[in-house]
Amino acid sequence: MEQEEPVADGNTAADRFLRACRREPVDRTPVWFMRQAGRYMAEYRAIRARHTLLEICAQPDLAAEVTLQPIDRLGVDAAILFADILLPLVPMGVDLEFAAGEGPVIHNPVREAADVARLVVRDPEEATPAVLEAVRLIRRELDGRVPLIGFAGGPFTVASYLIEGGSSRHYRRTKEMMYRAPEVWDALMAKLADMTARYLAGQIRAGAQAVQLFDSWVGALSPLDYERRVLPYVRRIVAHVAPLGVPVIVFGTGTAGLLPLMATTGADVVGIDWRIALDDGWARVGHDRAVQGNLDPLVLFAPREEIERHVRDILARAGGRPGHIFNLGHGILPETPVDNVRYVVELVHELTGT
Repeated sequence: MEQEEPVADGNTAADRFLRACRREPVDRTPVWFMRQAGRYMAEYRAIRARHTLLEICAQPDLAAEVTLQPIDRLGVDAAILFADILLPLVPMGVDLEFAAGEGPVIHNPVREAADVARLVVRDPEEATPAVLEAVRLIRRELDGRVPLIGFAGGPFTVASYLIEGGSSRHYRRTKEMMYRAPEVWDALMAKLADMTARYLAGQIRAGAQAVQLFDSWVGALSPLDYERRVLPYVRRIVAHVAPLGVPVIVFGTGTAGLLPLMATTGADVVGIDWRIALDDGWARVGHDRAVQGNLDPLVLFAPREEIERHVRDILARAGGRPGHIFNLGHGILPETPVDNVRYVVELVHELTGT
């Protein structure tokens, strides 16, 4: 049974974020935060004391509970599904572990053609049913209060985890494959693009009202490498989900030099990190696209007057132009004071309210 969309008038949190994605006028600038559900919230820490991250993701009721925690606590204008970008890799045949103090560890990394060949692309209904059920639960619990954003990892970021076997500072093995074995790289990227497109489409069919592609580490690439080795696959993903009619957001960090290329992905919204001024970033993206960002996450540790100064600067650079979604330039850090996060939401709404 299909869920009915809430009737929206452009003046409620049920509608504000989606209108901004489409560059339509809004009553105030919408706000949400990457990693808005996480360790900085006591409610989340209480759940993590009893469950691992993978256990939460595997239990739709827990994933839904964590997703919903920031909505009333912060007053944000969108919810984002609680999951992990590496979840779809497990049903592809990847041995993934979240090791204490190390983050994700992949015990069977992809290093050669045979490793790529063994990866199996599966439909999300079969591969990640818990994620899709979480989406359905969240939509029911939200009851039209705010939209739900689904997400997936971008192809370069996911590939880098697969190749390196975990986190990396320099992406040596990843770039080595890109340069020395481009045919293996392209085969891997094609599989990841196919998997990601199906995964996002599954989330949309389950009820996600927008989706974001987190290619968090793509800023490690030069524009030449991004254009040749990553952009075609991002375009493939976006082209697959765009006909489903929900806004698509692309995001990465350290991407000031990549923004003009990211604008050609076909996405509706381009995320901008804090390393470039919002107005400069928007000019590089082009004003025919919405933008999202771009407060430095560490500003949330500052005194209120300093937070206000940064928020006002970003809003001034947005200039009241339709299509700005206020967010951080990356995710909320674990020790962030919750009251400061809520203060930013209230401040943005107050300063931009009509």
